Amino acid sequence: MAIRHVEPYTDEWLQQPYGYVLQVRDLLGSEVVDWWKGPCDPRDATLKLADGTALVWDEESGWRLGAFVSGGRGRHTELSGVVRYLGHGLLPKPERVVAALHDARAGVGASSAWRPCYRSHRNCRDGFDVALDFYSRLVDA
Repeated sequence: MAIRHVEPYTDEWLQQPYGYVLQVRDLLGSEVVDWWKGPCDPRDATLKLADGTALVWDEESGWRLGAFVSGGRGRHTELSGVVRYLGHGLLPKPERVVAALHDARAGVGASSAWRPCYRSHRNCRDGFDVALDFYSRLVDA
């Protein structure tokens, strides 16, 4: 199988993260009351949770959890309180995100208040699109 890179800032590239985010949303089930795509630079998405918190993913620091303040379609989400970065890289397996969320709520595991920076959104040709493509193909199947 040939490796296929997606051209940055095309519609396909802009939509690419959402296959991954939808996998996590589906695993969380009724705990997610809403979700939306954020803007790019960096690309992000928010899962608003039933308990008033939000789980936000972005392409630089992965998943973070905090009290939902504001946000919506096409806007970056603002969190307050103790914001916890779940750790485990940019694209932990969706099942691992669910476990890391529970750990973060309990104050155990790999979560941290320190924001990791795994990559810069400016590095459009660093191969991250190849990893995202795996999840895009799962949604398209």
